[in-house]
Order: sequence, then C-alpha cells, then structure tokens
Amino acid sequence: MSMKPKKTAAVLALGAVLAGGAAIGGNVLFAGAPAVASPIVEVWKSRSCECCVGWVTHMIAAGFDVKVHEVEDIEPVKTANSIPEALESCHTSLVDGYAIEGHVPAEDVRRLLAERPQAKGLSAPGMPQDAPGMDMKTGEPYQVVLFGTPDGKMWVYANH
Repeated sequence: MSMKPKKTAAVLALGAVLAGGAAIGGNVLFAGAPAVASPIVEVWKSRSCECCVGWVTHMIAAGFDVKVHEVEDIEPVKTANSIPEALESCHTSLVDGYAIEGHVPAEDVRRLLAERPQAKGLSAPGMPQDAPGMDMKTGEPYQVVLFGTPDGKMWVYANH
C-alpha cells in the first residue's frame, strides 16, 4: 500500500471517529440510518497551495466526496461563478449548485445545503487564520458570508 491510500484511509477513519459512524467509500454511515451520498465538492486550486489541501482534507473528514482540479489560473472559475472580488480567497469550490469560496467550514456547507437559500454561495473572505485548512489556532474570529442573494446584499451567515 502506498502512502497516499494510507493517508486517505486515515482521513476517512478520523472522519468516522469524529462523526461517530463508520466510513465506507468516503461516506459516513450511522447505525440505523440509510446511506446517503454527499454531493460532490469540486475544488479549483493552484498546484502550490498547501492550505487548500488542508481544506480538502477537512471536507473529506466531514464526509464529503471531493474532486480537485489543479489549474494555473483560478480567476476564470471565480468570474464564471460571480465571486465578488472583496470575497475572494485562494480556492473556489462548487457543490450542488452553490459556489464555496475559500476556507468555509464543512458545518456551514452542510447548513447551506439543508437550508437552500436563494444565493450564489458562501465565502470565508481572504484567508482567516483559524479557518479549516489554515488551522493556525490564534483565536482570531472570522465570518462566513452568504453572497449573490436576490436583493444583491451580502449577509453574515456564520460567526466563528
């Protein structure tokens, strides 16, 4: 077994322990509950960005299936998905019709998918030091913003 599959297995096992279930094929199953496939999170990132890898690991540990696209220029993806410049971060993701910009915690993505607000998506603007993938443990608070709403306003979706 090579190192990469071992790391993937370790991340899945950690996600199962944290979620209190068993990991099978990247999905966390709970006793008595039917298996429900998570929507695929597609991530566009540059090859050199390590914090993006940290966020992908966070999402996998939370039970999401993730597909990574390493690209030279992420700006076309941001433009195509109407990411406001003020909300940009290092990577852009798409999940079930929503754009996720930057280091948004998995719990906020799950809430977005459950509530399904009329919006383009969520952003953790910039690169918050304590956001998933950054993990600097500074105690610095940050916000996740809902953007692309019908009224054109941005709303604080979560405080961390």
